[in-house]
Amino acid sequence: MPATQRKQTKSKKKTQTKYSIDCTHPVEDGIMEVGDFEQFLRQKIKVNGKTGNLGNEVQLAKDKNTVTLTADIPFSKRYLKYLSKKYLKKNNLRDWLRVVSSSSGAYELRYFQINNQEDEDKEED
Repeated sequence: MPATQRKQTKSKKKTQTKYSIDCTHPVEDGIMEVGDFEQFLRQKIKVNGKTGNLGNEVQLAKDKNTVTLTADIPFSKRYLKYLSKKYLKKNNLRDWLRVVSSSSGAYELRYFQINNQEDEDKEED
């Protein structure tokens, strides 16, 4: 047996995840503010078990109608959807808007498609 054993060190790969939430439809209709949504996310996102503690690991950026989150630590896309739904519920928008995945790293706020009136009109005829 060799007297000295070499230790293998594995370097951790830094993975940077980037998610975006497109709020175009509700912002154009004037029922939602992107700035308020971004502020809500800043206050509610938990990093290492503490809310409002984004630090250097998580960055939030606001474009025209889009909120972009960039994380250097593992971050769940599902958690971002959960917080988005929580914001919609808080502002009584949950009845009209839903959070839909538009691509692998993006969500979009869309209106529910309601076709009840058309169906009722057809039944009456």
